[in-house]
Amino acid sequence: MTRLRVVVVLGLVALGCQKPVKPGDPLPGLARAERDRFDRGKVVFDSVFTPETGLGPLFNATGCGECHENPAGGRGDEVEVHATAFHAPVCDPLAQEGGPVIQQHTTPALKQALGIDQEPFPPSATARAMRTSPVIFGRGLLDLVPDSVLLAYADPGDRNHDGVKGRPNRFLDGRIGRFGRKAFVPTLREFNAGAFAAEMSVTTPEQPTEESIGGKPIPTGVDPAADPEITQEALDLADDFVRFLAPPTPLKPGKDGRRGRELFSQTGCATCHIPTLRTGYSPVPALSNRQFAAYTDLLLHDMGADLADICLGLATPADFRTEPLLDLRGAEHFLHDGRATTLEQAVELHGGEGSGARDRFRALSAADRAALVAFLKSL
Repeated sequence: MTRLRVVVVLGLVALGCQKPVKPGDPLPGLARAERDRFDRGKVVFDSVFTPETGLGPLFNATGCGECHENPAGGRGDEVEVHATAFHAPVCDPLAQEGGPVIQQHTTPALKQALGIDQEPFPPSATARAMRTSPVIFGRGLLDLVPDSVLLAYADPGDRNHDGVKGRPNRFLDGRIGRFGRKAFVPTLREFNAGAFAAEMSVTTPEQPTEESIGGKPIPTGVDPAADPEITQEALDLADDFVRFLAPPTPLKPGKDGRRGRELFSQTGCATCHIPTLRTGYSPVPALSNRQFAAYTDLLLHDMGADLADICLGLATPADFRTEPLLDLRGAEHFLHDGRATTLEQAVELHGGEGSGARDRFRALSAADRAALVAFLKSL
């Protein structure tokens, strides 16, 4: 048995000894005060904003729960539009034209003032991307995986000649990114706070100014709520809800699933979708030094021209972060834009650095392909 397979099996056995966690459950082992913040944070997360309470004037959703409602706040089926300009090797996030997230709705006041139904598409964009709402289960654990672990998995020069090169993305200040489909955002806190601004146009003490409208100022009188539009306490509670949201326990695989777990490693899927990771220190014991099922290396990989869309930071149009395979059994669409409706389609669409694993999947017998998919459906 190879070293990687030993790590996979022992890690999953250890995880299987815990009480099963259902979608929407908090992390096991939270203190009473932390559980209270989780419950209060869910109230903020499920809040519906109106123009009078801070929504808009441009927005994609009226609240966090609109995009992350299925099941129990973890995932959603909403699809939004992003855009950037790529002039190799430079990525332009089009900040002067409104930024990469295109808000698709307007408040009545903005529509009356400008006669628009959505944010104008940036004229300088070189690519448009569709994005499904990300799964947010287990994100507090991913936030705490040390940078050193990610760097240890990186192999930008392909030293082992396996065709897989993984590299980290970097934020504007040089910090390693890990959140978002292009792994641009370094911390869960920044990702959560950014969602209030980008998706609802709700200002916070950390981002107190409104988004522009295609790079132009918001007309006077269309935004009745005073900035910031939510309090620091509300932002902290929403952040704690997401941080404490547990990854669902994988189902116990049957005979086919157990065979599929072996094939997951043998075909090379586990090279990028690292089965288990461990967090570093946290003042929250339930998050600290904890091994968990992750199925990601949080690194960028070139996935080929067929999947390429926008750039972000150091990520080229073809670069995507390895998606954590959490709650696959609850998904109906796969990949960053939801184009795949089956797991088989998702594997078949892997190109670039994923083509080796894809080709080994194709070479399996029909029974072995079904076994690997059965394993994935247990996650």
